[in-house]
Amino acid sequence: MLTKPFADAIRTAEQIITSAPHVSGELDLAEGYDYLAGSIRGALQMAWAYEKDHPYFVRSTGPYTKMGLDNPDTLYFHAWLRDDAEYVVTGVRGSTVDLSFQILDGDYSPVDVPGSLAAFDDRELEIGPDGAFTLRIGPAPKGAMLVVREVFSDWAAERPGMLRIERAGLAGSAPPPASIDRATKRYGVAGKILISRLRTFLAFAERFYLGLPVNTLTPPRSTPGGLSTQFSSAGHYDLAEDQAMVVTVPASDAPYQGIQLGSMWYVSLDYVNHQTSLTRDQAVADPDGMLRFVISERNPGVANWLERTGHRRGYVQLRWQRLSRELTVEDGPRVDVVAVDDLPKQLPYYTPISDEEWRQRIAARQAATAARMLG
Repeated sequence: MLTKPFADAIRTAEQIITSAPHVSGELDLAEGYDYLAGSIRGALQMAWAYEKDHPYFVRSTGPYTKMGLDNPDTLYFHAWLRDDAEYVVTGVRGSTVDLSFQILDGDYSPVDVPGSLAAFDDRELEIGPDGAFTLRIGPAPKGAMLVVREVFSDWAAERPGMLRIERAGLAGSAPPPASIDRATKRYGVAGKILISRLRTFLAFAERFYLGLPVNTLTPPRSTPGGLSTQFSSAGHYDLAEDQAMVVTVPASDAPYQGIQLGSMWYVSLDYVNHQTSLTRDQAVADPDGMLRFVISERNPGVANWLERTGHRRGYVQLRWQRLSRELTVEDGPRVDVVAVDDLPKQLPYYTPISDEEWRQRIAARQAATAARMLG
């Protein structure tokens, strides 16, 4: 059977899911199978999009193809590059807070983070009055991949732009027709991508997060394998039903500042129907200029509640992007673990919100997510 290598890879992938060390109950396993389904979709998409002569931008992650602690505020795109060709990227700049480009020296693996061959944002582009721009890239080293990130801070107000990529000199031509040989290769490649994807990011989380003391966050640091203008603070939590982690951080002057929760599968929690992430624009700042986020299972009745959605353990990530300076410890977060019942006394500006106000916040997320994904 032509698809046998991919079918075998799915069976191996299921074993990776069911034997993951963090699986301790039905929720972990159910989410693992959801993660597997998204990874299957993503592997097939990447294998069939591996077209270097007639490339197009593939959306790397989304609500149903999550990986690598995907940022809910970011649209990710990628395209593979030949080492003997030049590419032309054209686009129209949207109103998002950041649009960045990065050329990676290969892809992530269980033991390696790919090097960054080039990284810049749209401040280095010449953008016309209508928002249009053109960018020429390449030739790039063998195995290089172009990654584009478009980042939102205000989901409701900001609009995505447009992107297109083509190999220089091939406009008006077409790729060869489908063949059994190409299909065979692509099913084989999809299987390899699937296994590597699962193993890579489970290993990545263990390497960069689980070695840290629980219920703490690192000082801001340059994101591993990321852009020079992006800093992050990372950690993992383990909280009882009646506990809350309070993350206090200055409201930054960076164009983008966000916080998110992730499951032990190293993917974002449901950010459409639950408030599991917040940007500076979405959050409510206190009068002293600080953002105070409350991570808990029980509803503390505050606007900056980050819902655990049944996850006793998980990851926490803060990001700052489009920076014009390096961050220091003073820019970073402070963490306190307190009883949920004590929050009115622990939060200096405790301001409860009603159940109806909370429903309105969730409804706004749902509507804005649909608009962003379609846009």
